[in-house]
Amino acid sequence: MASTAVRIRPSSVDQRLGLRAGELVEVRSEEEILATLDDNGELDSLPFMPEMLQYCGQQFIVSKVANKLCDTMSRSGMRRMHDAVHLAGVRCDGQAHGGCQTACLIYWKKAWLRRPHAPANGAGSRPLGTSVARLTVAEVYSRSRKSGASNGEELFSCQATELLRAAPELLPFRELGQYARDVRSRNVGIAAVLRAVFVGLFNRFQDLTTRVLPRRLWLREGLRWGFVKGTLTKTPTGSTDLQPGELVRIKPKAEIMATLTKDLRNRGLGFEEEMARHCGREARVLRRVDRCIEEGTGRLLRMKNPCIVLEDVVCEGAYHANCPRSIYSFWREIWLERVEDAGGPTRAAAEASARTPSA
Repeated sequence: MASTAVRIRPSSVDQRLGLRAGELVEVRSEEEILATLDDNGELDSLPFMPEMLQYCGQQFIVSKVANKLCDTMSRSGMRRMHDAVHLAGVRCDGQAHGGCQTACLIYWKKAWLRRPHAPANGAGSRPLGTSVARLTVAEVYSRSRKSGASNGEELFSCQATELLRAAPELLPFRELGQYARDVRSRNVGIAAVLRAVFVGLFNRFQDLTTRVLPRRLWLREGLRWGFVKGTLTKTPTGSTDLQPGELVRIKPKAEIMATLTKDLRNRGLGFEEEMARHCGREARVLRRVDRCIEEGTGRLLRMKNPCIVLEDVVCEGAYHANCPRSIYSFWREIWLERVEDAGGPTRAAAEASARTPSA
């Protein structure tokens, strides 16, 4: 079907908004956002997901300017993202994606946002009220599925599965402008930038020396910053039936490393240097996770051994050039220990809370 949609130019929006972390924005109306999407339900190859519709017309604080991201699929490094931000606390609830529980922080193109109380046509001189949307809401929902696999398995499409298309440009560590943008956008302060540069230089030194020097000359066994090491071929398991609301302590790094293989995994679940920063910390269980979408394929994986997500325990990008994705860390129960919590919710109350749908 031929389209006469009036497109919002992202560059025009960017110049007018100039968003930085901590600023207040309003999500545009459903009609305005649909008018920015192509036939695939995307803007600049980034999908607008059905889970985002519930936020139309609401106001939020910008938590981070999404100017870059770490590639968790092909491990190619950092990639450049244009004209997007993350909004504080706005995560995907997975309701249109098989109940995926990863709870990714959603990307919002600046064309989908405006300053509070700005006119509807604030993105440009053309009135958005005359725009014709290419897609209906029903079609936005249908775009959350990919063409079926040969075995009939249902496959999903979401922002996480399409990030390499939405951010195709590699962002080299040596590109110094990224660090200036991190500070100007208020994503991080100068101290965090200096730490990121130091860690990046150290890891490159380690990578180089492990390639060219004999093992006896390696520094700290050639490990990357954070110094996480595993030695096992078969990893132990542990189940404590942790429930939402319970207070736990993340075990010391040495105890967790004793459960890892050489590729830093426990029954397939990775433990990374970023996670080691939280060792010894106390936090409450947010949820048990047994379903998540595999980014590379769009398959909905069902875990035989559920893992745990903890409140406010996310990857802060400290060792990854201050990546702003804030992905929730997944924890094996064997990496956690219960803490007596006289003032916290009882086990029964926690279980009741877990059964109650959130607003």
